[in-house]
Amino acid sequence: MARRFEGKVILVTGGASGIGLAAARAFAKEGGKVVIADLNGEGAKAMAAMIEAQGGIASGIGVDVTDFAACQAMVNHAVNTYGGLHIAFNNAGIPSPPVTAFTEISVGDWHKVMDINVNGIFYSMKAEVPAMLASGGTAIINTASTAGIRAAPNMPSYIASKHAVVGLTRAAGLDLIKHGIRVNAVCPGMVATPMMLPLLEDVQMRDALQAMIPFGRLGSPGEIAEGVLFLASDAARYAVGALLTLDGGLTLS
Repeated sequence: MARRFEGKVILVTGGASGIGLAAARAFAKEGGKVVIADLNGEGAKAMAAMIEAQGGIASGIGVDVTDFAACQAMVNHAVNTYGGLHIAFNNAGIPSPPVTAFTEISVGDWHKVMDINVNGIFYSMKAEVPAMLASGGTAIINTASTAGIRAAPNMPSYIASKHAVVGLTRAAGLDLIKHGIRVNAVCPGMVATPMMLPLLEDVQMRDALQAMIPFGRLGSPGEIAEGVLFLASDAARYAVGALLTLDGGLTLS
């Protein structure tokens, strides 16, 4: 069976856990040369070593996506290690501060969420695009959220940041398709990741969250990764600025 990403160099930010790790493992399984970048640099290197132990090709590097120079160093690492860059999955992000109404959110918390969730994706893309143009790269996938296409109470910074990711994805998609680079986004709903763990440890909260989802349960990181790989593949060659919603029907309710 042909592997869709044989020989392709793929960069995954926020790749040491959750959706990013699931995608990194899936890309490697299908022949990709994967660079795992994460604020937890040791975790990124450990996960890359795990992929290599399982027969894949991977390298790990620490990155603070709020630092443009660090994003450039991350891309340079990919190019210097594997010879180019073909696909980028910009997944690094943080949740909203715990249930904070607009009247209560601090300016500091606002800036932290926007800096990581929005600037981090912009800086990553700004560093990635020149390397992709030089390599014949084809696809950028950003992690947005259902929070980028609807609102919810007590999450002003997160809602705003994910709406911004949606807008950036569409604007960049329009500009970059003329260069052969497709920019799209996945919009996960509630997914059982380490980010959600504090909520899921409360059984009543977990049950309440699952009751909100028509499918009846939270998604898994692997299910979101499958959508990421689709958008990165030639099967999605006509998708430009698309938002792939993977939420078990949450946005329909």
